[in-house]
Amino acid sequence: MTNSDMPDKAGAKFELLVDAVMDYALYMLDPEGRITTWNSGAQRAKGYTADEIVGRHFSCFFTQEDRDSGLPETALRVAAQEGRFEAEGWRIRKDGSRFFANSVIDPIRNETGELIGFAKISRDITERRERELALFQAEQRFRLLVQGVKDCAIYMLDTDGIITNWNTGAAAIKGYGSDEVVGKHFSIFYTQDDRDAGAPERALATALAEGKYETEAWRVRKDGTLFWANVLVDPIYDEEGKHIGFAKITRDATDKRQAQEELEETRSALLQAQKLQAIGELTGGVAHDFNNLLTVIGGAAEMLRKVDLPEEKRARYIDNIAATVERASTLTGHLLAFSRRRAIRPEVIDLNIHLDAWAEILSRSLGSGIALSVKASAKNARVEVDPTELETAVLNAAVNARDAMPGGGDLLIETRDDVYERQVAVAIDITDSGTGMSEETLARVFEPFFTTKPIGEGTGLGLSQIHGFAAQAGGIARISSRVGSGTTLTIILPRVDKTPAAIQQKGELASIPPGIKVLLVEDNIQVLQFAEQLLDDLGCQTVCASNATEALALIQEQSFDLVFTDIVMPGLSGIDLARQLHIRAPGLPVLLATGHSDQLVGEGEAHLSVLSKPYGAETLSAAIGQLIAASVLSSGSNVGASTCDP
Repeated sequence: MTNSDMPDKAGAKFELLVDAVMDYALYMLDPEGRITTWNSGAQRAKGYTADEIVGRHFSCFFTQEDRDSGLPETALRVAAQEGRFEAEGWRIRKDGSRFFANSVIDPIRNETGELIGFAKISRDITERRERELALFQAEQRFRLLVQGVKDCAIYMLDTDGIITNWNTGAAAIKGYGSDEVVGKHFSIFYTQDDRDAGAPERALATALAEGKYETEAWRVRKDGTLFWANVLVDPIYDEEGKHIGFAKITRDATDKRQAQEELEETRSALLQAQKLQAIGELTGGVAHDFNNLLTVIGGAAEMLRKVDLPEEKRARYIDNIAATVERASTLTGHLLAFSRRRAIRPEVIDLNIHLDAWAEILSRSLGSGIALSVKASAKNARVEVDPTELETAVLNAAVNARDAMPGGGDLLIETRDDVYERQVAVAIDITDSGTGMSEETLARVFEPFFTTKPIGEGTGLGLSQIHGFAAQAGGIARISSRVGSGTTLTIILPRVDKTPAAIQQKGELASIPPGIKVLLVEDNIQVLQFAEQLLDDLGCQTVCASNATEALALIQEQSFDLVFTDIVMPGLSGIDLARQLHIRAPGLPVLLATGHSDQLVGEGEAHLSVLSKPYGAETLSAAIGQLIAASVLSSGSNVGASTCDP
């Protein structure tokens, strides 16, 4: 092989390389634009063989419009003058079909700089063009869609919360034109209070942390008016996962909010009307019950006025009055419970033990025609409830069951393990063999004052009390029944693992230090005289005041071991008095007495010692004993050692 053979072989190899390229049309033109070489990629892209195309002018690949405009000549002139021509456009194949091509033309010059032709590279980019066009059209359609939405403000924020675009819905809702708001921070739509509280920054931080932020709140229009907005903020990420901004959608929900408020007002008005109707329905039953109670009390009181009344009858009349007052207190307690004006006093009890111990009393209340049985199926039946409310609930259920079995029948009270709201619970099933209820009755049984009994024979409070008791205890009441197949009332209560409270024997007076000095504050003269007598009988020295102001004056003049005060009084209430004493005489025990108190419940004074009216010697002595014992433990003082006035 001679050195002269080397260029020819290199040229041959280069031709093979060029001809092997299939994705690009690679060919040469002479200075006038006639084709002088042709590779396989050109044949594949344009459809011509080398024999068919070499010697022809390259303008045959251009559309008629481009030839008429002189584009082929312009391309060669620009390439010769500027050293390169690049363009994209439609080209024509041999079969007349079009394809979209990217074309580059470079001039070829010899060693002296003379133009001897052009190198032309073309590539079919029709698919890419179609994808780009489809994407462009989709973006245009999406832009038209976003701009066409009038009911929602749809716009974007950068990573700092600066507004980057604005749709017509945003302009309609917020009142700003695009040129007025793009480039500003989106917090301009927030109220001053929300901005001061950091609400805009919190919204973006939440969207980043949780993937979205959604809320409803007041927002501000350009003219300063407020509107109720439903707001959604989503973070936006690019293809590489980099956070590039936020998408924000706001909708004016003012009309919806107003409609909801109007609906609530309508519901409240309807509820009030229903309450008024219910009160009317209730009047007969309550009046009947209280008239019966007052008849007993009045008759017994009249007989007690007789001087020559035998002691045995006197004691019986006194017992009748006490029992009747207890029944009246129970009825009043029901009414107060439904108005939520009675503070509950929960204790930890074992339902298995409590219901078994109470079954004998309950059985006597139901009469001999009812066969009562109690079954303890719950393995752990400890709950934290108000025992009185529990007993009342079970009694109400049992009385309803008795009334549904006029000819007698079976009543089963059973505890069992259950689950309520994914927590372990204890269920009390109260099942009777009575007449059952219709679907219409079942739908209303828990409504306050609803009753199927004749006027004067029922108040409609029993099942509602059960429902209210279960809800207050954190549980639920359910009922199932079929006409002719009996009824099962179920009370489900959360189970606790606490130790049951010690049960004090009824009928025994709690031990209190003898001779303690008590300041009694009560505005009702009859209750004042009754309480004073009770305190005297318990061995206390009692000083009376008719209001809180008088009590405060007495505190300045005398020393006391305990203050026993009513809560609801004209002027300063008992709670106000307790607060004053906490400042003026810290450590002085205060016992509050009330039938109900919105103020006590509303202000969360659960730490105060409260005694419910009506009270007797047992409950009063127990309350005083506990309060004095707690005071002694906390202060180490010897209460009752000195009761003399200073």
